[in-house]
Amino acid sequence: MIVRIMGEGQWELADSHFAELNKLDDELLAEMESGDGEGFRRTLAALLDAVRRLGEPLPDDALEPSELILPAPGASLDEVREMLSDDGLIPG
Repeated sequence: MIVRIMGEGQWELADSHFAELNKLDDELLAEMESGDGEGFRRTLAALLDAVRRLGEPLPDDALEPSELILPAPGASLDEVREMLSDDGLIPG
């Protein structure tokens, strides 16, 4: 699956990594719902770091369609809230 981090680029991730990403996504959603700004920042950073660590970066000139788009590292709680579906940032 191709994952885009807004403002950074794209990574290709194997489906086997989505259990770890979904766990972080669930934590992020809970922190957003409770208004835990510090926890939100920490978990968003962990989620984006996991994508960078587990994925293979695509070249900057690659124009692959992203199946999943994640917010930029500096995104606000409100900006991320606008990107959410019922499942969080990551479906499933």
